[in-house]
Amino acid sequence: MTTSHAIETVGLTKAYGDQQVLRGVDLVVPRGTVLALLGSNGAGKTTAVRILSTLLRADSGSASVDGHDVATEAARVRASISLTGQFAAVDEILTGRENLVLVAELRRLERPDRVADELLARFDLVDAAERRTATYSGGMRRRLDIAMSLIGDPPVLFLDEPTTGLDPQSRNEVWRTVRELAGHGTTVLLTTQYLEEAEQLADRIAILHEGRIIAEGTLAELRQLFPPATVEYVEKQPTLEEVFLSIVGHDTALSQGDQR
Repeated sequence: MTTSHAIETVGLTKAYGDQQVLRGVDLVVPRGTVLALLGSNGAGKTTAVRILSTLLRADSGSASVDGHDVATEAARVRASISLTGQFAAVDEILTGRENLVLVAELRRLERPDRVADELLARFDLVDAAERRTATYSGGMRRRLDIAMSLIGDPPVLFLDEPTTGLDPQSRNEVWRTVRELAGHGTTVLLTTQYLEEAEQLADRIAILHEGRIIAEGTLAELRQLFPPATVEYVEKQPTLEEVFLSIVGHDTALSQGDQR
């Protein structure tokens, strides 16, 4: 079954005992787009992702991923997706290349060595391929983690707060990776608490609050919900991130991070 929507939910609910986490979530994600799901801690972002990735059953409502119902066609959903959690799931004893080969073999792909080499080149990890991942920087681990998630070319990728705990340079590396994925046509559902991350990466943004989607649209559409701005002339001050990257040098910092 093929539809124009990679992800769709209708009236999704989930409770843990007396705590109602999702209270009727309606969500649509067109194919080949990036949707940022925003919400504070406890808003239900991770619960929604776990339901969509078949790790958790909803109490009521319906959800489909890549045209397959998550409740009745779980195996087909799992074959269509990949999930990257809040912490990089790499084996630190293995090298970067060995991690990729292992996943390719588990997916029973032909020529796992070739698959690993292609992903190492795609994610700019060739120079670190034979190093144990315990020596990788946070950004490199996350890039490797996402690369492992893409083995088998899943059409839908869930990224659950992928830049939590990363420094500014590593976060920018992950942002670059997500942009490249979107450019290749992968559908990405990204959960985050960082508003700038949603601004930078998302085609559309959905705000989950107290278990419900209370606003959804492009950044321009959401800005229209904000009261008209009062025009004032003030001197623009650089953000701390701009100051930091200016001092250390963005490109230099990235190259130094890759050598750690």
